[in-house]
Amino acid sequence: MVGGLDGAIFVGGGGEEYATKQGLLLKYANRHGLVAGATGTGKTVTLQILSEGFSKAGVPVFVSDVKGDLSGLAATMSADHKLHEPFQKRAGIIGFEDYAYEAFPVTFWDIYGEQGHPIRTTVSEMGPLLLSRLLELTDVQEGVLNIAFRVADEQGMPLLDLEDLQALLVWARTPRICRCAMATSPRPRSGRSSGRFWCSKTRAANGCSGNRRWNCPT
Repeated sequence: MVGGLDGAIFVGGGGEEYATKQGLLLKYANRHGLVAGATGTGKTVTLQILSEGFSKAGVPVFVSDVKGDLSGLAATMSADHKLHEPFQKRAGIIGFEDYAYEAFPVTFWDIYGEQGHPIRTTVSEMGPLLLSRLLELTDVQEGVLNIAFRVADEQGMPLLDLEDLQALLVWARTPRICRCAMATSPRPRSGRSSGRFWCSKTRAANGCSGNRRWNCPT
């Protein structure tokens, strides 16, 4: 359900008996805003109208919709729906005239990649600060993580997932490693290749302390 003013997104009526239409000018839409109100006052509908208006104007919208209240953007409402009459009544009160039922292009992101678009990012892109907050690390642990990320950056070591980060931390805490080689190995889960850190040799023991053996010049 969309509607609007010239160069603006209609957000409601104002004044006595809602006679004055209120809209958000698109040229000011890049500023911060707050939608507040008691339960049932229309906060979610306001966000939905804003999302629809931006989409109609060709502006991409990213919405963190934890409870799925705005997922209805992807479907077209029918005039046979039980809320059709209340919607029409409310639209008439606030002066919402130029509207029609329609669906909008929506892509659902799914962290598991099962019911929507999989969320893909790397540990390097997340960075040590965000990881420290997510893992609720202490100041000491956060400091170690910052050092590990700096070493990875300076050595050109890409951290694609948590396995890479774990291997880097194991490598960084081993005091008697003489040399570590970074090898490219296939990933059984996706078929892609990613960097892995393999400890090639230690001074005190024969063989490799990691998962594979690599020739390490002494």
